[in-house]
This record gives sequence, structure tokens and C-alpha cells, in this order.
Amino acid sequence: MKIPLQYMIETFFTLASIPSPSGNTDHAIAWVEAELRQLGVSSVRTNKGALLATIPGAVDQQRRLLTAHVDTLGAMVREIKKNGRLKLSMIGGFPWNAVEGEHCQIETADGRIYTGTILTTKASVHVYSRETQKMERTDEVMEVRIDEKVTSKEDVLALGINVGDFVSFDPRVTVTDSGFIKSRHLDDKASVAILLGVLKQIKESGLQLPYTTHVLVSNNEEIGYGGNASIPENTVEYVAVDMGAIGEGQTTDEHCVSICAKDSTGPYHYGLRKHFVQLAEELGLQYRVDLYPFYGSDASAALRAGYDVVHGLIGPGIDASHSHERTHQESFENTAKLILAYLQSPITTVQGGTS
Repeated sequence: MKIPLQYMIETFFTLASIPSPSGNTDHAIAWVEAELRQLGVSSVRTNKGALLATIPGAVDQQRRLLTAHVDTLGAMVREIKKNGRLKLSMIGGFPWNAVEGEHCQIETADGRIYTGTILTTKASVHVYSRETQKMERTDEVMEVRIDEKVTSKEDVLALGINVGDFVSFDPRVTVTDSGFIKSRHLDDKASVAILLGVLKQIKESGLQLPYTTHVLVSNNEEIGYGGNASIPENTVEYVAVDMGAIGEGQTTDEHCVSICAKDSTGPYHYGLRKHFVQLAEELGLQYRVDLYPFYGSDASAALRAGYDVVHGLIGPGIDASHSHERTHQESFENTAKLILAYLQSPITTVQGGTS
């Protein structure tokens, strides 16, 4: 089964470089919208600013929906300090030490861009010695050093920077000769790139899907409500394509497609999970079944919102989630192949899957 692997990697590289913290995703959504148009896939914007694409299938009375989210972790200016530095408020869940020392950019309300670095208030070891090592990283001790000649609050305000401005983290995308992809925001721009690769293959091969299928590029997943609306009528299966978490006690690795059995919200649909496993084994894919104890997806958000759908969660295995993440191109490939096989198979209710 052909997979446009290089296209997916290049797509991720481009998309990761477009800042899109939750709440400020319009540029990334516009880029995906233009890419869908190039692929010949129709899409519409939702009221929440997400993107809903549709691929007509042979059967329209029962539909599938796949989702991946383009919003990322980030921050917002909480306070402009007297010394010209910025206090931040987190967007999404991450520890401050995960972004300490990271380059960032501040976008003003009128579109001006300034760069900076996220540091502690006592970053210099030569001045503060062991104090900086012992300091607990909290909102109160983290700040942005702006790359402009500013030494006061008035200097910063003169730049047009204000409370409420968005702060994005430099992704620093690197693709190694050994096939590893390391970057911020693999969660979940990797999955958006994978879905675009799947759509590219479907369109270029002229593949006729058995069911009308929607792809929702959501834009509020990191804050809990990205995919809980705009689900088209007749949707019976809802699959979130999101990262598989790697760590102690987990089975997922950077080369596999991870199939989630349960996250913090509870089990995913058992019949659909078994269907994914069966397809992966038939194709000889690298896969792992896993539980994510501190995780929730757009699919689980849809169930909490009251939608009567069969829900599932799969995705590429990604190391160091919500930090400087890494995966391997084999994980892209395994995930894309499973999605393509799934889209050509009977829906779970037709197969009599266990609820």
C-alpha cells in the first residue's frame, strides 16, 4: 500500500512552523484549508474556527469522522513587569521546565511579531549559584526576555505588546538521517500531516471509499473542547488521530501506530479497538495497544458532549509528550497505513462490534 511519506514529513515541517497555540489558530487553519483545496478536497469552516472536510463515499446514511488537532501548547502575556519582562499564563498542560530556555515569539493584537526567550527570574548561575537550581518553576518565577531594547513597562507598551497577547514556542523541527523527527508540536500536527497524506493518496489513486468520510481539523483540543461539536448528521464512527504517549509502563514506541484502549475518560469502543488490531495484524504493521492515564482526546470530548457515536483513538508513538517531542518516520507510515485500511473496511456496527 503506497504512502506519500515524504509529503507527510514535509507537510509536518511546514505546519509545525506556523504558530497556532489554542485560541490563535487561524493561520494554521488557513494553511490546511489551502492544502485541502490543492488536493481537491472540499472543506468548510465551523463557527469555532475549525475545519471540516468531506470525502463522498458509496454510502451516505452511515458516515465516519476522523479528527486531528492543529492547536498547540503555548502561553499568553499575563503581566508586563516593571523591568520590561513578561509574566505568562499557560495555554494547555505542561510543566514550565519543559519550555525553560526555549525561544518564543510574541504576537501583538495588530499582528506585530517580536521574539524572546523563556527564562526564570534567576537564570544566571554566576549570579545566583545553587539558588537557580533549587528554584521551583512556577508562574511567578518564569518570564520572557524580549529581544528588543526594553528596560521598563513603558518601553514594552510602546512596542504594542499588551496583556492577552499570544506567545508561541519555537518548534525547532529536525529530521535526522536515521529517520527520527524531533520537534515541538508533534502533538498533534504530526497527525494532521498524516491525515493530509491519507487524503492525498485517496484522491490521487481515485479510491472510492465505502462510506462518506469527514476529516475535522480541530483547534481547541489542548484546552478540552476541540472536537465536541460540528459532527455531521449520520456520523456513526468517530476516530481521533492523536499522539501515542511513550513512557515507563507504556507499550508504545516511536516506530509504531498506537491503539488506545483507555485514557483518563474511560475505555474506547471495544469492537472498534479490536478492529484496528485485526487490520494492523493483517497488514503486518508495527502497532501497540496502550492505556494513557493522563490523556483525553477529541473523541472522548464528543462523547461527553452527548454524541451517540462509536469512538476510537489511534496515532503515531511520540516520546516526551508536551515537551521537546520525537517520533520516527516509521510511525507516520504505520499510522497512515492503518487509517487507509480502516477507511476501506466495514463500519463497526455493520460488523456487530461489542459496545
